[in-house]
Amino acid sequence: MTSNEIRKQFLDFFESKNHKVVDSAPVVPFDDPTLLFINAGMNQFKDVFLGAGKRDYTRAVNTQKCIRVSGKHNDLEEVGRDTYHHTFFEMLGNWSFGDYYKKEAIEWAWELLTEVWKLPKERLWATVYRTDDEAFELWKSQTDIDPKHVLRFDEKDNFWEMGDTGPCGPCSEIHINLSDDLENADLVNAGVPECIEIWNLVFIQYNRDAEGKLNELPSKHVDTGMGFERICAVLQEKDSNYGIDIFESLINKISELSSTKFEKEDDKIAMRVIADHVRALSFAIADGAVPSNDGRGYVLRRILRRAARYGRKLNLKEPFLFKIVETLVKNMSDTFPELKINQNNIERIIKGEEESFNATLDRGIELFENIAEKVIDANRTIIDGDDVFKLYDTFGFPVDLTNVMAEEKGLSIDETKFNELMKEQKDRARKSTKEKTGEASIAVETLDGFNLQDNSATEFTGYDELVSKSKIVGVKKDGKNTLLILDKSPFYVEAGGQISDTGKIKIDNQEFKIINVTKIDDKVIHVVENTGEINLTNGKGATVTVDKKRRWNIMRNHSVTHFLHAVLRSVLGSHVQQAGSYVGPDRLRFDFTHFEKVSSEQLKEIENIVNEKLRENLALSHHKNIPFEEAKKMGAIMFFGDKYGDSVNVVQFGDFTLEFCGGTHVHNSSQIGLFKIVSESSIASGVRRIEAVTGEGVEKFIEEQESRIQNSESRIKELQDEKRKLEKELAELQLQEKLGGIENIISKPTELNGINIFKGKVEAANMDELKSMGDELREKMKSGVGMLISEVNEKVGIVVVVSDDIIKEKKLMAGKIVGNAAKLVGGGGGGRPHLATAGGKDVTKIDSAIDEFDSIVGSFL
Repeated sequence: MTSNEIRKQFLDFFESKNHKVVDSAPVVPFDDPTLLFINAGMNQFKDVFLGAGKRDYTRAVNTQKCIRVSGKHNDLEEVGRDTYHHTFFEMLGNWSFGDYYKKEAIEWAWELLTEVWKLPKERLWATVYRTDDEAFELWKSQTDIDPKHVLRFDEKDNFWEMGDTGPCGPCSEIHINLSDDLENADLVNAGVPECIEIWNLVFIQYNRDAEGKLNELPSKHVDTGMGFERICAVLQEKDSNYGIDIFESLINKISELSSTKFEKEDDKIAMRVIADHVRALSFAIADGAVPSNDGRGYVLRRILRRAARYGRKLNLKEPFLFKIVETLVKNMSDTFPELKINQNNIERIIKGEEESFNATLDRGIELFENIAEKVIDANRTIIDGDDVFKLYDTFGFPVDLTNVMAEEKGLSIDETKFNELMKEQKDRARKSTKEKTGEASIAVETLDGFNLQDNSATEFTGYDELVSKSKIVGVKKDGKNTLLILDKSPFYVEAGGQISDTGKIKIDNQEFKIINVTKIDDKVIHVVENTGEINLTNGKGATVTVDKKRRWNIMRNHSVTHFLHAVLRSVLGSHVQQAGSYVGPDRLRFDFTHFEKVSSEQLKEIENIVNEKLRENLALSHHKNIPFEEAKKMGAIMFFGDKYGDSVNVVQFGDFTLEFCGGTHVHNSSQIGLFKIVSESSIASGVRRIEAVTGEGVEKFIEEQESRIQNSESRIKELQDEKRKLEKELAELQLQEKLGGIENIISKPTELNGINIFKGKVEAANMDELKSMGDELREKMKSGVGMLISEVNEKVGIVVVVSDDIIKEKKLMAGKIVGNAAKLVGGGGGGRPHLATAGGKDVTKIDSAIDEFDSIVGSFL
């Protein structure tokens, strides 16, 4: 059977048992911030198992896209090394929500495996949780399995949990023995390829809370999971998951691209890794995830870079992963059409990531080889954490990639030291951010020394008021400043990108500045500047006032980020996710996942749409302290990594934007004023940054632009004046250089009847310049007749000069002489007795005009 036929038979079988066929949830769980990726079929039904939600059916079946790369369910290191682990896989599953339980689950599983798929019963084994007598007996009473093939195991193998918290319960696994030793019970759960788990029947009856306690669920449920790729390998009689039809075409494509056959073990490992990782990347990107430096985005970046490095082992040095996507789409888009819909986006994102990493990969590999060689030469087995960090920080090597490369050489890495260096880097970044924003530092990490009256949280009143009558409940001196804890406060403490409030506190008719606030155990600590000798004790009253103008500017900038986020997703695509932000009084910064530079046309469109929406005067709906599950049902956008309690805040502006948010906001969109994008840039591979201003910030921006224009106009005038001055100086220098040629003419006169004659060819830009050179010649020759001739703009220019004594004594006139000279070059001219100019057309006659000049002068004597 083909994989498509196997998938269909599974769904059809349970549909015949009155199960509803349900679509796979996206592999990116945007509605569950506790998960990086969907890692089990039951994730989309988690609310049902917790009793917080319900469906219009009690039985369901589907194939669920899953990725397991982190936490408890992390298969990354095994991928490629064995033949049955994957980062991405499909999980076939059937569910009962308070309907049938263990009896039917076991009975139907056996029926599908042995009657529909005809698996040999003698090869099948079942395991149950060590205390689950009910399941143990049901296997014997409801199936004809060999009783000796039913085994008990402890929590490690037969108690299923989705994560550290959440729905869980005992499970019964079905294994198939593929070896020749059919009765060897030691192979079960031994982690060997000869005997593999193919189906897990989970009986969900508990919820594990944050303290680790198991609580009975309101109803008992069934959640089963079957590895699709594994069952395909069994039914297609392949000794490897990577031998089934859906992997065969991918491996053939990799073999074609690399000109390498799937034969040598090292080549096989590399091809298995690449085929698996392309699937994980493609499905994740199709569902909206993008490689980045945080959270699930960094997981994808690690997967991609791991695959790229294995490509080097196949001599694939140019981007190649994106070329495999088309093969995957052809094979799987009938079942998962989102692959075809997003194919272009998937290929562009993967190619961009490959190009970025390729720039440093080879140099990183070279550095690693040098490091490893030194470690081996020194008879050591551990690569220093400093070197691991350098590979990460300088060359983009994820720590697990370095670990793989180390293991290939029989080495290990000092991951503890690496983690210390990572923490130091993050601490430096946080400190730098605070210095840039001018926030006062707070040297307090515990509540020791505050002499607290009780353990109550500080009540935040800042959503509704900026001035509060409060009472001091904790005091601690900090140099010149005093740290105060109040019973209630309107001061917002930095969170979600929005910076902390500043303002004033009035105590005993004395007013002091509050320069920063922080929070420890839900108690807001106010940093009060220069309190001097005033007696501050618990129980004393105080009036605290937030800087109103500053807060309103912050709120404008915060609210507009919600509009910006919505518009970015609309214009650029739903793959856009917030990757960080800064919201201050002067500006806002919004980081988001996107694979290429945002064009100037797109930026203009984004800016225009945001401003159009702001002008619609959309009212704020601030849903405060509503149940988490209710907020999810509203469709509010959540952010991975954010921690949400049982009650949350949701910020909504009309029907345009709806997000989980604990920050402070304007009452309606028109209060934001104008929105202006100042810059767009890249801050990391796959992460872009927009900086913008609103309200007063736009006014300052316009003033700055106007000032720059005025300064530019003034500067332009200065530059023009300077240009004219330099041009004049340059012309004078050039003229001086040309006049240097006159000295040569002066030094070599000819003589006719006692008259010195000076003549020669010179370089002149125009007739004015030639005339100036004539003046210079007349002055320097003292007594005599002179002619300068030049080619000017492809024509002939002539100047003739006569000294005063020759004019008086010999009656020679420059005007008459130049006229006769001009005739020799096809032209004419004239002028005054002492200086005259002429022009001609025939530049080829210049030399003959010079030769005959003496005769022309002689003709007038």
